[in-house]
Amino acid sequence: MYRIGFIGGGINSAIGRSHFIASQMDGKFKVEAGAFSRKPEVNKKTGEAFQIPAERVYDDYREMLEKERGKLDVIAVLTPTDAHEAMVEACLAAGYPVICEKSLSTSYESALRIKKQVEETKGFLCVTYNYTGYPMVRVLREKIQSGVLGKITNIIVEMPQEGFTRYTLDHKEPKPQDWRMVDYEIPTISLDLGTHLHNMIAFLTGEHPKEIVARESSFGFFPQVIDDVLCMANYTDDIAAQMWFSKAALGNRNGLRIRVFGTKAGAEWYQAEPEVLKLNDKDGRMFLLDRSNDKTEGQQDRYNRFKVGHPGGFIEAYANYYWDISDALTEYLQKGENASHYLMNMDTSIEGLKLFETAHKSAKEHRWMPI
Repeated sequence: MYRIGFIGGGINSAIGRSHFIASQMDGKFKVEAGAFSRKPEVNKKTGEAFQIPAERVYDDYREMLEKERGKLDVIAVLTPTDAHEAMVEACLAAGYPVICEKSLSTSYESALRIKKQVEETKGFLCVTYNYTGYPMVRVLREKIQSGVLGKITNIIVEMPQEGFTRYTLDHKEPKPQDWRMVDYEIPTISLDLGTHLHNMIAFLTGEHPKEIVARESSFGFFPQVIDDVLCMANYTDDIAAQMWFSKAALGNRNGLRIRVFGTKAGAEWYQAEPEVLKLNDKDGRMFLLDRSNDKTEGQQDRYNRFKVGHPGGFIEAYANYYWDISDALTEYLQKGENASHYLMNMDTSIEGLKLFETAHKSAKEHRWMPI
């Protein structure tokens, strides 16, 4: 069991609770310390809620890195993206392996600086893209890689949400966190949602983007930020990809959907129905696969914490990802390698930032652009 400390992830953030529960679900990690929030009261309450001794709850993450040396095995950086670079670099400089919540940084250039430090320190860094933790997404990956779908021609991934255009229950405009109200060299929506979609394409196909054309819009309550992005991209191996992600799609809470089309079959997975993978073959037949009737990825014991028919969800997918992190961390500590069958490497995260930085330029210039 690895001892983990959190930077960020207070109880006032959904991401903090997700990481806390998921990291400990399978006994791979235990949260033992944290600098959870810049707000002293939130920091204190988080420590109490997570049952962390008061002396191991820190007001400053730098103090935690110094005092917890030798007591923690890894640090999870769970703060807003604009703070990642300084915090990740401080953790690496102090000798800690790092788990970083997506996105790695706010720009391609800053991500390259992080990569340089990882290489110089021979450190460990992984970025969390938990949607690849769903068992049936992993079954889909196996079907693609084993040739069941044939040559992949098209992949369509979308993540529509409604948070920037839907009223609250008392019929008022929503109040997003301050960090969501600022765009950088890459719009925050692309950092928040778009990088998930690129990572998913990379996870499923192993291919890389070559060129992209994009449209960016603001349809919701907050005209100062982009809240809707539509992209077409050409990937290696002649795969055409479409990505749509939005915070202005009324009726969608988190509508992650993946459709993959090949020369032999098509497939579809929808997060709201996470246990089912749909396959369609050339004879017009439709097959529904779940953990009970497929002998590949879905049959692993670790995906069957409870019987089929009791759907696994968001937290379980996160836990699967933390299991992968544990395996990768063990490989790193024993052999100095950061290898995993499931975790995408740091270069994939950096590639996603380059992709959406280029998409932002494409939207401004209204033309296709090379990556």
